[in-house]
Amino acid sequence: MTRLLIVDDHATFRSFARRLLVASGFEVVGEAAGGTDAVRLAAELGPDVVLLDVQLPDVDGFQVARSLRHLIVVLVSSRARSDYGSLVDTCGARGFIGKAELSGDALRRLL
Repeated sequence: MTRLLIVDDHATFRSFARRLLVASGFEVVGEAAGGTDAVRLAAELGPDVVLLDVQLPDVDGFQVARSLRHLIVVLVSSRARSDYGSLVDTCGARGFIGKAELSGDALRRLL
């Protein structure tokens, strides 16, 4: 079972993503509301995948992705991928999923 860390500053989205992805067969090992906590929890919990919001209150999501290059990072955002230009491709993330398109199948396609 793939172990996930969900990182988003909105508790409602974290809860939604947890329910959706657990129902799709993923194991959620932790949640973080910011980039600093994400880096710390990734080191402590050892997830297989980090589902990472691009817009965080404390640290830019692309910067967090660069810090977590040793893990599979999938970026999520309510904005379109094209809004971020080449940042998605150069930060080391495996891919990008719009929040409205998040599903277990969409995540599996990137793994």
